[in-house]
Amino acid sequence: MAHSAAQDVFPVIPGDTDYRMFSEDYGSIPGLDIIFLLGGYYYHTNYDTVDRLVPGSMQARGDNLYSAVKAFAESAKLRNARQRESLGVSNGNDDGQAVFFDYLAWFMIFYSRRIAMVLHGIPVIIFLVMPFFSRFLYSGLWFCFATFYDFVKGMILHTTGIMLAIIFPVLFSILRLLVSSYGMNWFANPFLAFMMFIPISLFGLLFPRTVFRGFPLSQNVSVLKVSKEALSDEARFWGAFGFYASLTLAYLLAGLSGGFLTFFTSASMLLAWISFCLSIKFCGRQLARSTVFYVIPLIPCLTYSVYFGGFLVQFLIEKMGMMGSLPPPYGNYVPDIVVAAIVGVVTSWCMGPLMPICGKWLARSSILQFLLHLSVIALALSSQFFPYSRDAPKRVVFQHTFLTADANRIVDSSYDFSVVDSNSLLFLFKYAPEVAKELNIGPEFSFETAKMSNQRTFLTLFPVNFLFSRSLQFPARSDEILKQYRQFPHLYANKPQTMSSDGSRRVYLELSLGSLKEVWVAVLNITGPLSSWSFADTKLPVPETAEGGPPSYICRLTGSSHEKWNFWLEGRNVEDIRVDVAVLDQNLVEEAKKLKSVFPGWADVTAYSSFLSTYAF
Repeated sequence: MAHSAAQDVFPVIPGDTDYRMFSEDYGSIPGLDIIFLLGGYYYHTNYDTVDRLVPGSMQARGDNLYSAVKAFAESAKLRNARQRESLGVSNGNDDGQAVFFDYLAWFMIFYSRRIAMVLHGIPVIIFLVMPFFSRFLYSGLWFCFATFYDFVKGMILHTTGIMLAIIFPVLFSILRLLVSSYGMNWFANPFLAFMMFIPISLFGLLFPRTVFRGFPLSQNVSVLKVSKEALSDEARFWGAFGFYASLTLAYLLAGLSGGFLTFFTSASMLLAWISFCLSIKFCGRQLARSTVFYVIPLIPCLTYSVYFGGFLVQFLIEKMGMMGSLPPPYGNYVPDIVVAAIVGVVTSWCMGPLMPICGKWLARSSILQFLLHLSVIALALSSQFFPYSRDAPKRVVFQHTFLTADANRIVDSSYDFSVVDSNSLLFLFKYAPEVAKELNIGPEFSFETAKMSNQRTFLTLFPVNFLFSRSLQFPARSDEILKQYRQFPHLYANKPQTMSSDGSRRVYLELSLGSLKEVWVAVLNITGPLSSWSFADTKLPVPETAEGGPPSYICRLTGSSHEKWNFWLEGRNVEDIRVDVAVLDQNLVEEAKKLKSVFPGWADVTAYSSFLSTYAF
């Protein structure tokens, strides 16, 4: 599978990729970004084991990598200037953001950006020309404008149906959360998302057809000598066609690469309309037969829409488990609203092309009542399902925090907990009573009475600590860690400061990781009048600002080292430079291991020790 549309979707998904460094930060270097589309439940969890890999996926990845490397190695653009000139190879990238996609993983379709500029503009041209082409020779210019006006009204009605197909599922998701004690009940049971939101989305898609059962025509039926039903079908079809044609053009003008989705829909609808008209011409206006002739050319498009849309919904459902714990009062609603809206988009995309002709069969009060009752029943049944399971675990971050003052002194110790989805820690403690008992949490426990942790407490997890909100802190003992390590991470000046002619001063520092056993990362959070440092070729990054604090410069030192880290910081004046040091050690004391062990199987716990200390120079 490969889709250029992924280039449009990826920037809006919380996360990042190593490929971005080459494609954006250091020039437009071409490359291939490869992911496992499904299996997001296990990604970065203890359940991400070899036996969960989809059979053949590693072979497919190897084939892709080999083909990509071979293509780069054989590319004429990698030859020297004389060879490129003799072969007539330009230095620019002619394809730009090329368009490519697979059809049901059977074969690939690829065309350049230049071709897309022409190809994706054709549907809009057809939509604009069709009223004049179909009426001018027979009825005159006024009827052409009347026909175009009817087409526009058809497009407005179709757009309204598409919007309602998205709005109604969103409203139902909010309604369910108002009476439910938790959200994301579809997380471990993705079929619930389809069962809850597809019927109500279809209801919204058909609703305008029911309200405007008689199409408000501007054309004079008696003059054209065409039945009102035929003109209504024509206006509804070309209105829907104009909607998808306009979306195709909008994608193109926005510089995105996903326009092939709506272009494919537009092209398929055009073939379906030709088939529909030929059926009427040779077989008469037999409603059932002509409808079948309309649907058959759409089958490849509808099959692809279900294929692509189903993968998209499943992919996003899995990602909702690590999108972050959003702050109240509306954070609890966001995942359900997102999934409901996406299911609405996919439903309207799959069913939308059928509506102009098939809508007359479907927009009946009995069918609408059935869809509405089915949606209510699905919402009621969904509340009986628990959101998590061992195959779809809730992600919990458990940090054993030690505040240190020097190499041998513990100032404070605590257990800090956070989650990375919308169901808060109170949900966790309610349905995991063993954990609540171990932490001495009573039934009256609430966020108002609890001690909160801030994002700075989870500094070792930068930059993903922005995903945490409403984190909680509980007291913990520190005697075990004193027996386990002789020295803790600490920072100190190893040389005298120096002053330059422009008034700036340079501080020479040394970071020792102490006697920690399993260091994963050390993070330095530097605040103050910093003008330069010895990291990253002495170039300062864009400063970070967290929770209303002062701007700070953050450096991550990855991995353990038997040698000490030596570096210097340069300040613009005599004000203190503050350095917060956070070191993540993957080793836990026995008490923390015991606490981790009481978590239920439906919770995946990322547990570690964090050593925090603060210095001023």
